[in-house]
Amino acid sequence: MARLPTILARLVRDRDRKRAPRPAAPPDAWTVLAAWGPCGFSPFAPGTVGTAGAVPLAWAIAGLAPLPLAAFLAAFLALSIAAAARASRYWQVADASPIVIDEVIGYLVTMAVVPFSWPAALAGFVLFRAADILKPWPASAFDRMKSGFGVVMDDVAAGVWAGAALWLLHRLLPGVA
Repeated sequence: MARLPTILARLVRDRDRKRAPRPAAPPDAWTVLAAWGPCGFSPFAPGTVGTAGAVPLAWAIAGLAPLPLAAFLAAFLALSIAAAARASRYWQVADASPIVIDEVIGYLVTMAVVPFSWPAALAGFVLFRAADILKPWPASAFDRMKSGFGVVMDDVAAGVWAGAALWLLHRLLPGVA
């Protein structure tokens, strides 16, 4: 509990650092993809809204066999890095708050380890958001990289941690998650 003021101060500092200036031109397709459509343009908690926007995609790919799922995640990871890099240039901030495609891939990684169910989706959502905010290593190391790769990989690392916790929860309480 003693760490709470430190965590809150870091969240405010990160929020202020990620505020993007208003670009002169409208966003291009890469920027809209990086914002995951309207999710990243939410005036309140765009990362959380972006994660919620990932739930339908997680549901849609839930039936894929392991190899096609891995191929999809690898392709989506490459697409996410490219979109985050282009949107970073548009916003002129490496990890601008409208860029939420990193939350989408992070949530997909979280959900890849258990069969999809609505309780698992909710548990995965909470676990991923917690890991994304706390940034356990190596997410914290990737977070310091100011590039499309770093922007996306810190959430992928958080997704691995959240996925491990979700898998454990699923094993211990199969009906709950």
